[in-house]
Amino acid sequence: MSTPFTPEKAQVLLGSELSSIKAEWPVTRSVIAAIPPDKSDYTPDPVTRSAIELAWHIVMAENRFLGAVADGAFDLTPRPRPDDVRTPADVTAWYEERLPRLVERLSALPADQLAKPIDFRGILRFPAVVFLRIGLNHTVHHRGQLSMYLRPMGASVPSIYGESYDVRTAREAREAGR
Repeated sequence: MSTPFTPEKAQVLLGSELSSIKAEWPVTRSVIAAIPPDKSDYTPDPVTRSAIELAWHIVMAENRFLGAVADGAFDLTPRPRPDDVRTPADVTAWYEERLPRLVERLSALPADQLAKPIDFRGILRFPAVVFLRIGLNHTVHHRGQLSMYLRPMGASVPSIYGESYDVRTAREAREAGR
């Protein structure tokens, strides 16, 4: 027999998930910022999204998942990239403008709303707070895809979970030049 998902458990989980979201946020930002603006239409294969489309998908979907938890339901209205969001810097600015407000809203949610089940496309139905992890997993998955685009575009891969090869070799070159 499973243990019921209580509002108290939801509140504890919220603290953990918000810590993870806050820790991943600068990493996601750095991967998007590493896209060379003149190569944002790069795609490794005709069936994949371009770098800018993938960057938009990452930030828009994270916004959607966090918003669903805050609102108690998913709004699945299509969210195409706005006309004024054309560059990696624009995507990052859009993300930076919205994420802190969503984190603030989530922090203030009552525990019973966090524990209330919500539906995702008729496929998943979980307590709202669980969708924070699902959304973060989605972000990390696609961020990994985007990081694999960077070298073929001629960009350096930023540090993600420790120093990347590119960051290490740049550091070593600086240290050797001293």
